[in-house]
Amino acid sequence: MRGYTQLVHEQRYQIYALMKADHTQTEIAEILGVHKSTISRELRRNCGLRGYRPKQAHGLAMDRQANRATAHLSDSTWPLVDSLLREDWSPEQISCWLKLFKNMSISHEWIYQYIYQDKLYGGTLHQHLRCKKKRRKRYGSYDRRGQIINRVSIDERPAIVDKRKRIGDWELDTVIGKAHKQAIVTITERKTHLSLIRKVKFKTAENVADAIIELLGPMKKWVKTLTADNGKEFAFHERIAKALNAKFYFAHPYSSWERGLNENTNGLIRQYLPKKTDFKKVTQKQIDNVMEKLNNRPRKCLGFKTPNQVFFGINPTVALQS
Repeated sequence: MRGYTQLVHEQRYQIYALMKADHTQTEIAEILGVHKSTISRELRRNCGLRGYRPKQAHGLAMDRQANRATAHLSDSTWPLVDSLLREDWSPEQISCWLKLFKNMSISHEWIYQYIYQDKLYGGTLHQHLRCKKKRRKRYGSYDRRGQIINRVSIDERPAIVDKRKRIGDWELDTVIGKAHKQAIVTITERKTHLSLIRKVKFKTAENVADAIIELLGPMKKWVKTLTADNGKEFAFHERIAKALNAKFYFAHPYSSWERGLNENTNGLIRQYLPKKTDFKKVTQKQIDNVMEKLNNRPRKCLGFKTPNQVFFGINPTVALQS
């Protein structure tokens, strides 16, 4: 049997129901799979004047946890944590960034408790947490989208690209809006995780090529390779490669892991532009704001530096305002 553990909201409702059914504390502990001391402590600490009530008990427990979290930090620290949460930094990113660049020690668990307490009292900080969904496995062994002329397989891509040791290797994709109306082109640099995003009115090969050239043109000297999936929107790959003086490669059909970084970036974009978003109502300015958010968010794989810091040497302004 395990020792003392923190109970969750649903378990408190179970305790309430089992008590109503006249189960003993030992029996309740056995049913919930916790130590009997956990039940004893729960009933001792979280009972009100009218006995044990799950909603009230959970509120008392959350208050206690939030007070413990607040006690570990000065009042001047929370505004900075609050502002970083509203920039959509995760608690782990905030914790590690503060330790590395501000010499401030705060556990990401305390930050989560702060968020949950804020939610309990009607706050909105929890809305800035990222929602991770399970990926669907894509079945099928045939490429039904047709062949792109003169495509070069990823098998011929230089091995150095896989090592992420240099700046200049980019992954490409598109994200489709509601009812397949309009789209956005997403580009991600493999070493620095810098993201570039552009809206296109129609997902045609010409529009997509124009968007890629427009985004990468100003940083042409940092473009060595481009890797895309087999969508027909990349049919003008030769024009793109020539304009950017780069090599263009295609991943194997239904092998999204070969562009894993770009797929992950699309998932981050969906935090701001969820599925069924009508892209006709989304402006390029709004998309630029999303791009700014992503490029000023610290990444664990970058030592909790931001893509802008690694690529351009630009520090995240909001994080430095303390």
